[in-house]
Amino acid sequence: MRQHLADARPYAPSFGARLAGWLDIDRAIAAIDGCPWTATSGLARHRAAVRRANARHAAAVSRIRQARPLYTPDERRRRDESPWTLVQGVLAPVQFLVFVVSLALVLRTLATGEGHALATGSVVVKTLVLYAIMVTGSIWEKRVFGRYLFARPFFWEDMVSMLVLALHTAYLGAVAFGWLDATGQLLLALAAYAAYVVNAGQFVLKLRAARRQERDEAAAGLPASAEPAE
Repeated sequence: MRQHLADARPYAPSFGARLAGWLDIDRAIAAIDGCPWTATSGLARHRAAVRRANARHAAAVSRIRQARPLYTPDERRRRDESPWTLVQGVLAPVQFLVFVVSLALVLRTLATGEGHALATGSVVVKTLVLYAIMVTGSIWEKRVFGRYLFARPFFWEDMVSMLVLALHTAYLGAVAFGWLDATGQLLLALAAYAAYVVNAGQFVLKLRAARRQERDEAAAGLPASAEPAE
């Protein structure tokens, strides 16, 4: 009888078993994760951050695989090693500063009729800087892409550059040979400047595209300028 009553007693886990249950980390995390306020818990925020990081990584990989790279690995290496890259980086802002000053002088002359000689001189200086950046830019393009003009990544930029060059040269011809009156010459200069602004915008967009490509490659952990998948 005593043996029967002993067998009927409910099971009471030992202290060691209870301690092991309390230290069951997996069960504790599951209990916390299942609570109704997990949206504001650190664990939920961590998981959301991981999902966002994975989404950014996938988007970067997709852009790289779908888009044709601006530079191949060899072209990027040659670009970074060429001293003409620095020359272009210096001449481009110099040309823009000359353009801003010259544009102000040209508009002043057109508005007031005064300072024609100064405005003409400024356009001549702008044209000479343009020639310098065109010559050095062609050398840079040859060093990086293997041809002086119309390399694939800069084909349309070079096309518009030819128009810019033609208009600036036409202005010099008009001044040297008196093809137009003073107002006509300055209007021709403004046409050349308008083409220059468009061309400068093209190069700025291409520079931003190159930097975005480098950021995407770094975010995706891919080799620099990896070729897109076919």
